[in-house]
Amino acid sequence: MKTESEMNTGVGVETPRLWNAMHRFNPDALQTVAAKGEGAWFTDEAGNKYLDGVSGLWCLNLGHGQQEIVDAAAEQMKNLSYFPLTMSHQPAIKLASKISELLGADYQTFFSNSGSEANETAFKIVRQYHNQTGNPGKFKFISRYRAYHGSTLGALSATAQANRRVKYDPGIPGFLHVYPPYSYRSIFGGDPEESDLKAAQLVEEMINWEGEETVAAFIMEPFISGGGVIIPSMKYIQRIAEICKRYNVLLIMDEVVSGYGRTGEMFGFKHAEGVQPDIVTMAKGLTSGYLPLGATAVKSDIYEAFKEAGKDNHFRHVSTYGGHPAACAVALKNIEIIERENIVERVRELGKTKLGKLHDLINHENVGEVRQVGFLLGLEMVTDKDSKRPLDDAKMNEIVGACKARGLIIGRNGDTVPGQNNVIIVAPPLTSTEEDLDFLVETVDSVIRNI
Repeated sequence: MKTESEMNTGVGVETPRLWNAMHRFNPDALQTVAAKGEGAWFTDEAGNKYLDGVSGLWCLNLGHGQQEIVDAAAEQMKNLSYFPLTMSHQPAIKLASKISELLGADYQTFFSNSGSEANETAFKIVRQYHNQTGNPGKFKFISRYRAYHGSTLGALSATAQANRRVKYDPGIPGFLHVYPPYSYRSIFGGDPEESDLKAAQLVEEMINWEGEETVAAFIMEPFISGGGVIIPSMKYIQRIAEICKRYNVLLIMDEVVSGYGRTGEMFGFKHAEGVQPDIVTMAKGLTSGYLPLGATAVKSDIYEAFKEAGKDNHFRHVSTYGGHPAACAVALKNIEIIERENIVERVRELGKTKLGKLHDLINHENVGEVRQVGFLLGLEMVTDKDSKRPLDDAKMNEIVGACKARGLIIGRNGDTVPGQNNVIIVAPPLTSTEEDLDFLVETVDSVIRNI
């Protein structure tokens, strides 16, 4: 019999004490406990080996075992284990400069710990900016339905996935949601590009209906990721940028998933010629998940609005661990490898020649649409092509489970939109070998053809 002390400390107690993310309550459920990772693969404690087809949580861009990154973190911690950015340190200075260079314009970067925090930071900057430039009434933010921007309360208020918000609403006032560029299920019908432009027009109409003097910013992922890998035409992104500029609405580009090579460009917005966001938020691929780091890059002309003297004119925001020296050193080494190994070009090429073979599944009766950009791919599953009725949860779970049984982890857009959690998501590490990608494609293809 266990002593009271053993029960309190957890010694010898079989009941898990870890509260897993996104899991329904089931203390007796068998858990996958990872033990080791190598490249695109990980091995669990039972010795089972899996290809990670979703890069952890979309973040393991360079895969496991990048010794250079590990060494960069260790060396930095030997020299300076921690230092706050109320002052400064060289890794943060160098990384901010590198981010500005990669974005292709003059940006100032505020560091935090995650994508959620990067977006929270952006919202505060935007409201203060408008207040200090003669537009104190501009406080509203517009985002798109199906979009995900984080789990903290402000970021969740921008997130327009109803299932994510159940029992957490009401959110923060001032967040509005508009119809997405979702041509497959478009209310407009017709040509996808034309449909997307009509969706963009709804953004302009919302600004007018709300009053342009009240709308502060529009936040968007260039490609809606967790909401179902929804990929708009590039003209849609360009039109949104034009609308934002016309009405003095700042454009926040959420590159948390799509940044650092995932889409075949360093940042997703670079697919759309001529677009330069006012603010770019990032995390995940910034460090390839090796250490937590978020970043909010702000155009320098916006930063200038914070220079005036006055007790309330500076940005009164702090992140204890944001811009941690080791995390910044990891990010710098991560970017160095991405550039040196031509990862962006590799993703662009193998996305077409290898991962792109999953487009052949469009002929399957239960595949409504295949959407892809680089190493980000979604299969929208339906009961039949005519009705487009979403495949039910049981069948979706069957597909995910069958892939896992064969050694492949894939994702789905669970807990997003009521009744429409029917998109299989594939987003492998950008360093996946050609053999890895062949295995992934063959497994997904075989499982879906046998459901």
